[in-house]
Amino acid sequence: GIESDERDPNRIRVVAPFDGTPAQRAGLRAGDYIIAINGIPVDNEDENADPNRLRGKPGSKVVLTVERPGVALPFELTVIRENIAIQSVRARWLEPGYAYFRISAFQGDTGLEFRRQWQALQASAGEAPVRGVLMDLRSNPGGLINAAVEVADEFLSDVPIVSTKGRNALSDTRYFAKAGERFSGVPVVLLIDAGSASASEILAGALQDN
Repeated sequence: GIESDERDPNRIRVVAPFDGTPAQRAGLRAGDYIIAINGIPVDNEDENADPNRLRGKPGSKVVLTVERPGVALPFELTVIRENIAIQSVRARWLEPGYAYFRISAFQGDTGLEFRRQWQALQASAGEAPVRGVLMDLRSNPGGLINAAVEVADEFLSDVPIVSTKGRNALSDTRYFAKAGERFSGVPVVLLIDAGSASASEILAGALQDN
């Protein structure tokens, strides 16, 4: 239930917990460091370490020793494992005219799910005009660049969204928003935090720059 970074030799950094997963319910936060798993210190340079050490049978327990910035001493959290199914987009009306979208990760179906959620909101509101959109990308660790581009295209028209440039010319790509936008003229606010990474940054940057 987390996006993790294991470049530190003796800690696993929690980039972000996914919404509604055992990790989030147990209290893991973006920026936490896992320093031991079931009492065994983390050693990311151990060639014999089990790459699936955090995984296990649904219903089984794993005890994590966690360091948290601002907390003096490490502490333990118990996570009950389960099969993870992530709903990447949720939406609701904050009040009439103001739509709230929560995107927890960018998956293959995120663009389609964004449009479905918006259609459901429209159906519940009738013909009421949209006065503002709040998009929540906090602790969204990213995912597929194409999914971020699809969502950005809902808000932009005929402008560049993102480009990539590599040592090999074949890796150079440019993504542009198509003509027309779903939320033309509507004020948009994005919420991000230290756990917003990768595709979240692409979406936030594209909207900010345009």
